[in-house]
Amino acid sequence: MASLNTTEERLYSNASGWYYPNHPYGAQLAGPDGPLLLQDNHLTENLAHFHRERIPERVVHAKGGGAHGYFELTDSLSDLTYALPYQKVGYKTPLTARFSTVHGELGSADTQRDPRGFSIKFHTEWGSHDWVFNNTPVFFIREPNKFEHFIHSQKRDPQTNLDQLTDASSVWDYFVQNPESIHQVTYLMGDRGTPKDWGNMSGYSGHTYKFVNDSDEVTYVQIHIIPDGGFQTNTIEEAGELNGSSPDEHQRLLFKRIEDGDYPSYTTYLQTMTPKQAEDFKYSINDLTKIWPHKEFPLRKFGKIVLDKNVTNYFEEIEQIAFSPSRTFIPGIEPSNDPVLQSRIWSYPDTQRYRLGANYEQLPINSGANFVKKPSGCPFLAGNFQRAGQGAIISQGNAPNYIPLGERYKSSNKYGQPGKAHYGVVSKNEEVKSFEAQKNQRISQHEQIIWNKQFYYQLQGLSELDLEQPRDLYHKVFSKVDREHFVKNILGASSNVSNEIIRKQIPQYWGLIDKELGAKVAKGLEVDYVYLSPEEYAGGIGVSKVLTESDIN
Repeated sequence: MASLNTTEERLYSNASGWYYPNHPYGAQLAGPDGPLLLQDNHLTENLAHFHRERIPERVVHAKGGGAHGYFELTDSLSDLTYALPYQKVGYKTPLTARFSTVHGELGSADTQRDPRGFSIKFHTEWGSHDWVFNNTPVFFIREPNKFEHFIHSQKRDPQTNLDQLTDASSVWDYFVQNPESIHQVTYLMGDRGTPKDWGNMSGYSGHTYKFVNDSDEVTYVQIHIIPDGGFQTNTIEEAGELNGSSPDEHQRLLFKRIEDGDYPSYTTYLQTMTPKQAEDFKYSINDLTKIWPHKEFPLRKFGKIVLDKNVTNYFEEIEQIAFSPSRTFIPGIEPSNDPVLQSRIWSYPDTQRYRLGANYEQLPINSGANFVKKPSGCPFLAGNFQRAGQGAIISQGNAPNYIPLGERYKSSNKYGQPGKAHYGVVSKNEEVKSFEAQKNQRISQHEQIIWNKQFYYQLQGLSELDLEQPRDLYHKVFSKVDREHFVKNILGASSNVSNEIIRKQIPQYWGLIDKELGAKVAKGLEVDYVYLSPEEYAGGIGVSKVLTESDIN
């Protein structure tokens, strides 16, 4: 661990930089035993800053930690994308990674049963480039308007103020009413729900992205980060013990591993899918609750990640770091039509503006200025029109925040090289030509086909397709021991549900995967079990009809 002692001598000063000639702990009084003086700016300055030194915690992913490291491209992806970081083998860039739980508060244990956030900010010479992933390949929802409701169900009850570790009624109430969650909850109730170590934990994009190459050809991709040491997990007993004895265990392990030179390392892979394959795929590529089978879409290696440097100041480098899927989409990488991804592109920057202020991207950890110096020395190399606001560090001097008369404003081509100069006035012919070029570029019927398929699938409720993959995960991927742990974990996470109606619905929820599994959960919860078919289940909880493949297609 870092030493609390230092031989470095520093000149004590106030916030404006002036030296303070008295002891830092002293205060000005009106006489030896007199009242405190308001004129003691040193004291009031310290108190005022102390009142404001806590920023709002993240609404989601509040509890977490991280470290610095690097990414190295081991295999070029130039056939798939013209995105600059993925062209030349051997390209290397510094990065910062943050790992987190989803529902826990800032002071909660990082070893609780929960999905984990797995986010990376690449500090490239062109700008910040983010991967905002989870440690499971699927998620609880596929409709953006459900997100805040799902998160609310994970938080404290508005009346009792109890969290889910004391009473999990709201959590399971949400799950049973939204059965598309069952794939993710199957992962969550397996041993992967309690990872042992951030350094031995996988990360997944979950969402589908579009890679675009030099020929403007689209390839759909999903990204996987696989730990070189394997995905290691805790049992329910080990995680429970650590929740009380070492609630910062994952942070402790990461810091110690790096301090000892045992650097966590990962290999990065892609799954790829052509537009034609996307049209013919059994599931929608815009559905966040589904995986792409590896047999059909094998992994393709392209890089490695190593975490080799601990942070110097947690608040500056981890608490103030701000990730967003909007920063994933650099030239050569585009979003798919996944509606949850589309909503996150707006939502994430907005929550950071609330938490950190309008100029959060000017903070050193977000701008990358401390990692890669651009030729101008300014993180805004070409300049932009964003000015002022709370916390502005860089306002670009006397440069106007519009295109002034006679000013030529350089754009770049898709490879980041200087392109044509733009003026404030655009001719109508140029506007029309530009619009037509954009409209005609990569017009493809397959995207409309995929979107229509997903649109109706999303809005009409539970599908038999929602049950296939979690059923395969339970029967074909889990071993006998895994299945025993799975039932034990379900009971551990739901036995404190106080609402009796919800307790009876939980076995019916698991009965959608396997009738006998539902019976085992009912026995453990000591409730009567009435098996419901998917059709009966959907009708019983108010979900619209179960769809068949003919309905979807």
